[in-house]
Amino acid sequence: MDAYIYTYIEKSTLAELLETLYGCIELPVQLLDENGKILQYYGKKSTYCQHFTSHLSSRDSCSEIHATAGKRAMSLGTSYIFSCHSNLSHIVFPLINREILFGSILIGPFLMETPDSTLVLDVGRRYPDFSTEDLMELYDDTAEIPQVAPTKVTQISRLLYYLLSGLISDAKEQFIINQKKLHQQAKISESIQMYKSMGSSETSQYPLEKEQKLLSKVREGNLRESSALLNELLGYVFLSAGNNLATVKYRSVELCSLLSRAAIENGATSSQIFMLNNQFMQNMDNYRSTDELCYAMIEILTSFMECMFPLASDNSKLMRDSMNYISAHFSEPLTLQEVASHMCLNPSYFSRVFKQSCGVTFKEYLTQVRMEEAKRLLGNTDYSLLDIAVAVGFENQSYFTSVFKKNTGLTPGQYRK
Repeated sequence: MDAYIYTYIEKSTLAELLETLYGCIELPVQLLDENGKILQYYGKKSTYCQHFTSHLSSRDSCSEIHATAGKRAMSLGTSYIFSCHSNLSHIVFPLINREILFGSILIGPFLMETPDSTLVLDVGRRYPDFSTEDLMELYDDTAEIPQVAPTKVTQISRLLYYLLSGLISDAKEQFIINQKKLHQQAKISESIQMYKSMGSSETSQYPLEKEQKLLSKVREGNLRESSALLNELLGYVFLSAGNNLATVKYRSVELCSLLSRAAIENGATSSQIFMLNNQFMQNMDNYRSTDELCYAMIEILTSFMECMFPLASDNSKLMRDSMNYISAHFSEPLTLQEVASHMCLNPSYFSRVFKQSCGVTFKEYLTQVRMEEAKRLLGNTDYSLLDIAVAVGFENQSYFTSVFKKNTGLTPGQYRK
């Protein structure tokens, strides 16, 4: 019986695509099922890997590591670069449909720097059953492993996105949604930490002033600041509810009622708002996690504000589309002219509308997106500062460090500690 992945994509189509990809990048290319099992393989199998895996127990299988990496890539909404248990680098791209991982494309193994004895010594520390002769054999095998510069690794990651995100009809949209959810959860986590640092006496009081400020920004039509304030309130709700989903849902309904009332008071028709409110309530049972619920809150806030300012709805869609484009391409040397061209607009007009709608310039917004991704990578990976700089769209580490410190008050190294 064929793997489940082939019910979505023809086997011959995938074979032709992956064979072509291998011919272009000259690195091993594997198609994996949802459990990390190899379905198709292109390229020469590594002697290093064969020697390494021959000494492992079934508990340390490559397939389990690859499946976990695929799930991580799905949650990130993009390609995921990782080191396996043998210290070799890989790139994994998830194949998803309706938030379900049913396979992935794995590139590798490869190295991003010239190997030295520390590579196999670390393997020896991790697996004490390896003899000195085993480790020496592994070290000799590293000579055949391809070396790829970090900049090229980033380029291959982008190439995978362009080639593969359109294979499934909803995949590209889902990747963008995942990135937005991740960004939102980072903001909510910052809010939780802020409230924790204030002490129990202050956090026992509901931040009514923030709620009032949120309603004020909604009346002004400032979506960016309204979204930020809503995330801060959700952070308080999370902290006070102890991450109890039922309690968070209850408080979300209260916030939704407040927002809907503000929308009606400021020009939205009651029939539109009641319909949106009803849809939100009907979907409540479908939200299985706090990140889904929080994302739905931002979506309904956006819908309420579009109802309040119907003449600006075209600009709202324009801004959402341009932000989606920035989310997908921030790791590239992105310019205002390029995004304006993608939106089929004059750059000067696009710049003006972007500032009016978002409250910040295009450059400031792009920098914010890059800084958020940099903070995520610094906190959740062991990538070098150079690799992170390249991954978020900077050509060199020194400029990245300068921009990061200007925006956070800390150097990347200080932030990571």
